[in-house]
Amino acid sequence: MRYATVTLTWTHGDGHPIDAVFAGEDAVRIEAIRYVSPVQEGQYVELLELRGDLERARSLLADAPEVLEYDVAGADGQGVAYVQCRTAGLVDDLLAILRKHEIVLEWPMRSLERPESRGVEVSVFGTSRAIQRAAADLPDGVRLDLARLGEYEPDDDRLSATLTERQRELFELAVDEGYYEVPRETTHRELADMLGLAPGTVSEHLQRVEAKLVDAYTASS
Repeated sequence: MRYATVTLTWTHGDGHPIDAVFAGEDAVRIEAIRYVSPVQEGQYVELLELRGDLERARSLLADAPEVLEYDVAGADGQGVAYVQCRTAGLVDDLLAILRKHEIVLEWPMRSLERPESRGVEVSVFGTSRAIQRAAADLPDGVRLDLARLGEYEPDDDRLSATLTERQRELFELAVDEGYYEVPRETTHRELADMLGLAPGTVSEHLQRVEAKLVDAYTASS
């Protein structure tokens, strides 16, 4: 079985409907996409990891004509949004490609935002032929950049692919600053000050990272 880790990018406004909802927002952003699934013809649901002002996120989703139903949970600037909306353009195309070529995604997909484009970093699994054909079927306007390609090994340590950008940033800082040394050389509050976050947010992020470390260890033992 083969796997490929790729980035898919597209011009602002040409992506899935929720792109337009959060485009240009400084108060809140999509950090990762935990799951996407069609629920009926013309509609799909997704789970989004959000960072920032969750009340602002609720307001944006409430005002978006593309959104049929939503709910936002979380605190301290970190949350998860359940969103049901109409499929359109790129979403239809990508979901159709997955079904057609029987490609499996690894969740979550890390969200990418650049000055002129948006996108995701994602790992996919399948046969070599299926992955190649899926890449060839990508719609015009979607750019694919290959990061890694190889044979999937069940004990392969791919923890970093499951972390969000913020979790990875915080974990690397915690290691560099000696948070995991004995005795500890820094605290939640000091890490929070370095990143401009609340100490509770730092604690929650590190707990999630540590839980994933435990899961990875358990799966490999």
